[in-house]
Amino acid sequence: MKKIPTRKITATTKEPAIAAAFSIRKLSDLLDGKDMLQELHRHDFFYLLALEKGAGVHEIDFTSFTVCNHSLFFMRPGQVHQLTLKAGSTGYLVQFNADFYYPHDKAANQFLRKINTRSFFRFDTGSFKKPLSVLTHIFNEYSNRQEKYQEAIRADLDILLIELIRRHCKIGSTTTVSYTQEKLDEFLELVNTHLATHKQVSQYAAMMNLTPYQLNAISKTSLGKTCSQVITEHIILESKRYLLATTNQVNQIAWQLGYEDVSYFIRFFKKQTGYSPEQFRQNSR
Repeated sequence: MKKIPTRKITATTKEPAIAAAFSIRKLSDLLDGKDMLQELHRHDFFYLLALEKGAGVHEIDFTSFTVCNHSLFFMRPGQVHQLTLKAGSTGYLVQFNADFYYPHDKAANQFLRKINTRSFFRFDTGSFKKPLSVLTHIFNEYSNRQEKYQEAIRADLDILLIELIRRHCKIGSTTTVSYTQEKLDEFLELVNTHLATHKQVSQYAAMMNLTPYQLNAISKTSLGKTCSQVITEHIILESKRYLLATTNQVNQIAWQLGYEDVSYFIRFFKKQTGYSPEQFRQNSR
């Protein structure tokens, strides 16, 4: 069975200490005067594409964004995307693993989850100067590799992500994480990890030492959705990812997602989307 292509960090450096955990490249070097056309794939790292000048189309989990000047895309591991980027686009592409960005730091992981609620950020000319300046400093640190350059890069990443949250996520500058938000983050992470084997709210509640009622209350308060709705949305999204990013047959996709009864999976998918899996695949190409 074919899996969705998963890319790992590519780096120009040969230094083992950082090559597999972080990289930053200038888009002008990456494009080398040519258009970039990437087919559907996913990453096992965080992906940040900042465009001082840009044109093209970026589709992230089946939402299409127009690439434009003074824009920034931020993606978490596991999201599926395809990118068309025109020659002449300038800016930076940053890739990093969670373990590079303050490893084993619970607050830092929660911070990354906050910014993950949004994939596309747009700036005006003036407001883009600050993130561009920070990225330029990161690139220089990465290129020159002076003493404690990795620590400097982490500090600059902090500044960049804080700027995005303050300007666009409208949650203020506080770093306090409420109990409700912490539990919601834990629930969403568990769904991403155990989707193929756990589809009942009671299963997730048990893993979190909560009752289904408590977990549903957290989901409704934070998202305006029940836990069952959240689980269903994740199943449908992952189904779409496999339908469009692979040539796997529908029965293979059903098994990949934990459904032994393929006909049930087809009915479930059609009820949620209005299309059978094959109809969705054909209509989306």
